[in-house]
Amino acid sequence: MSDATFTSSRGAELFSYLPAYYEFSRVIRADVDAKGAEMDALYSALNETLEQFFVKTATWGLERWEAELGIPTDKNKPIDQRRSYVESKLRGSGKVSGSMIKNVAQAYDGGEVSVLISPGEYKITVTFIGTRGIPANLEDLKAVMEEIKPAHMSLEYKFTYLTWDELDKAKKSWDQTDALNLTWDEWEKYRP
Repeated sequence: MSDATFTSSRGAELFSYLPAYYEFSRVIRADVDAKGAEMDALYSALNETLEQFFVKTATWGLERWEAELGIPTDKNKPIDQRRSYVESKLRGSGKVSGSMIKNVAQAYDGGEVSVLISPGEYKITVTFIGTRGIPANLEDLKAVMEEIKPAHMSLEYKFTYLTWDELDKAKKSWDQTDALNLTWDEWEKYRP
């Protein structure tokens, strides 16, 4: 049986279960194709609904996650920032430790993060190593970190940028660096 005339993949599958004498019936083909299209839409909706149960794939269901965790919904933020906020809130429950703080910070940044806890100074220092410059959603991270850190500790954030030593080690000529045509902000975040 040929499935060349079907617009629906499930319609073609349904048609394959029918007896061979329906193979040349345009009426049956059209009927099965229409039913297959409905099944395609149903399976697509089911898959999309299933995606809402997981933070990493949620789209329209992200609002429910935010409401559940007491996070104000800001639809102007990119969806990946909203997801990372939800994910860090989920990671940030339980006993506070250096690894937990690191886990939460990495959920926001998506790169390597170093956490130094200085109990004598009552300070927690979070250094962004994997990402250069200031992360786009730093304010969200600060809000979550304020919620999970012990009240007597202060938070300090350090950021990494391109250093002259790194640029020297790259052994690029001035013509090569000039050819990159980078702005100053882009230079700060550049990895040679």
